[in-house]
Amino acid sequence: MIDLAELALLAAAGYRGTQLLVHDTILDPVRDRLHTWHDKRPTSTARTALVTLISCVYCMGWWVSGVLLAIYLLLTGQFHGEPLLLHGVEWFAVAGAAVLLNRIDDTLARVG
Repeated sequence: MIDLAELALLAAAGYRGTQLLVHDTILDPVRDRLHTWHDKRPTSTARTALVTLISCVYCMGWWVSGVLLAIYLLLTGQFHGEPLLLHGVEWFAVAGAAVLLNRIDDTLARVG
């Protein structure tokens, strides 16, 4: 099981990765192309789901946190030998902490 330091590290990485994918201007061209692609068939469920994923910090944060956690656990040899349910709980913890960082960032942006 990951410890608090690992949780903090993964949460910070999940937060930053989510910000990169959802908000950072470097990926604006990719997001714009996906929105244009969606606009050609706005009734497509798959296209709508993808556009929702790339614009929602909660949706994207969930998947970014899961990928980061899986990579981390595999690279550190912590994946095998533990129940999958435990890794599911770790996934919730990492994603929740990353979203908390996002909420703090949003709150500070409104205040400042």
